[in-house]
Amino acid sequence: MINCIVVDDEPLAQEILEKYIRSVPQLSLVRKCNNALEAFDILQSAQIELMFLDIKMPSLNGIDFLKALKNPPQVIFTTAYAEFAITGFELDAVDYLLKPVTFERFEKSIQKLLRIHSTEKPAERTYSYFKVSGKLVKIYHADLMYAQSVKDYILLKTIQGSHLTHMTMKYLSELLPQSVFVRVHRSFLVNKTCIDLLEKAKLRVGDVMVPIGENYRMNLDGLKES
Repeated sequence: MINCIVVDDEPLAQEILEKYIRSVPQLSLVRKCNNALEAFDILQSAQIELMFLDIKMPSLNGIDFLKALKNPPQVIFTTAYAEFAITGFELDAVDYLLKPVTFERFEKSIQKLLRIHSTEKPAERTYSYFKVSGKLVKIYHADLMYAQSVKDYILLKTIQGSHLTHMTMKYLSELLPQSVFVRVHRSFLVNKTCIDLLEKAKLRVGDVMVPIGENYRMNLDGLKES
């Protein structure tokens, strides 16, 4: 069974895709989302293998949304605009369906999806999107100095300022590239390039002293102490 979501701001388009999806035994519709923000929440909380994604949507269009995801599911674009087809395929989309979508064309896309067996890993992204105060905020990894767990939230300290997002430290650790970020404490994740001072039990990032948990000490192997 392939878990999927529909991301489209048009109710009629949602209904048509829902009808098609429910007629295919291999597909299971998890949620219909009106915009990228709603889809972002679902992708964090559920295992989604396929996303039917519209392009022209408010706040964040489908193409930019897909580019922002570190490990996106398979994508089938559904749009009324043919001019985005080349960009869609450059993003390794399974297919590009033009509205109004017929069931015959939809079915061909699903058959193509089932034939795909890709082992290629996506290129490491240099930024991630985070939900902050009801909006998606783009943060470049190079600008993120450290992250601190604050109850059910994560404080993201960047060069420009701070942001508070609802997320677990475990999910954040998996979201960000391990080549750049290292978990040093159950409540702290730091950018290796921003470590100014490293001691046995603590390190400094900017003007902030960050404790090093005993269980995370091994993560710092290879970095030179002061």
